[in-house]
Amino acid sequence: MDTAISSRAGSDFPLPAADLESLDFRRQQIERLEALIQRHIAEGRYPGCQIALARHGKLALFKSFGQAVTAPAARPAGDDTLWLLYSNTKVVTAVALWVLAERGLFSWSDRIADHVPAFARNAKGNITVQQVITHQAGYPNAVVGKDAWADHKRLQEVVCDFALEWSPGSKVHYHGQTAHWTLGMLIEAVTGRDFRDVIRETVTEPLGLSRELYVGLPESEFGRAADMHEPLPDGKGVRPLAENNAADWRKSGSPGAAGYATARAMAALYQMMLQGGELAGTRLVSPRLLQYAIRNHTGDRVDEFMGMPMHRGLGPHLRGTTETIRGLGALASPRAFGHGGVGTSYCWGDPDSGVSFAYITNNRIPDPWHSTRLDQIANLVHTAIV
Repeated sequence: MDTAISSRAGSDFPLPAADLESLDFRRQQIERLEALIQRHIAEGRYPGCQIALARHGKLALFKSFGQAVTAPAARPAGDDTLWLLYSNTKVVTAVALWVLAERGLFSWSDRIADHVPAFARNAKGNITVQQVITHQAGYPNAVVGKDAWADHKRLQEVVCDFALEWSPGSKVHYHGQTAHWTLGMLIEAVTGRDFRDVIRETVTEPLGLSRELYVGLPESEFGRAADMHEPLPDGKGVRPLAENNAADWRKSGSPGAAGYATARAMAALYQMMLQGGELAGTRLVSPRLLQYAIRNHTGDRVDEFMGMPMHRGLGPHLRGTTETIRGLGALASPRAFGHGGVGTSYCWGDPDSGVSFAYITNNRIPDPWHSTRLDQIANLVHTAIV
């Protein structure tokens, strides 16, 4: 099953609907993109998918494919399906931090311990906010257990007890969730409020995305959530990934991994960035703040987890001009920026064309197939832009 832009993409959504031709997209390339996704689903690569394509503040494409849920009974994906974002969540959390920084609640050069004094434990006293958000903090493999997801007093203790694995600033090495659990605690320290509430009040509500983007999914919305899946051990078929479909995970709002959204919400979020911090008449941050945040802060240094330069900004990463890049497409403009979700998805924006794109699936597939398909998907979109 697949659906195109429906009446829900109407006046209540911050991006008005438009057609591909009016926004200067080559329809044939978009048809190839859709055919590739349909082929993936027919091959059993993933049960379902949702994509959204926007340009210059308008929504050109919003389409759902396949199944959101496979067991015990199949449920087709639809416009209102919410998809697990995995690490795309990092960008949502980053946007909230941009807002708080612009309000003067902290500076990027501040030490985390300036705001959370106990974080200075285990020789972490000089780690800066910028080092954390650019994956240079030095504790990528620390663990936050389930017991701390809902108990934020316990969460702060766990985060403050993180032990260094290497000297902060000496490496770029992707911190899967640990950096953003730290940033969640920073948000709570400078606001005195639950980071999930702060993200809602600073990002999703002002942008008109209240029912389409969540960091901390309410139980009332569980029925809209797509289940995450994983490949069967023999590689033939998929099964639900219980850990990431559980209520405690969905509610946790892990600020680096547990957001839920529609694809068009993510395309809209990136449109805000492409339009200098404003969406549908609502200004979230200033153009100057965005220029600083979406800048290559790590140069061509290799991210030791990714095995390539990732050109880290304060949230998204950039394409740059190195030979390889994760997820944004080899053909992307050097200024294109975005982020992905492990084994499933990528969302990005291109300042040179004004295009934003979101591609989200519900099966966590390992490399090399995952990276190969991301490049194919992104490059079909890039070559559709005229």
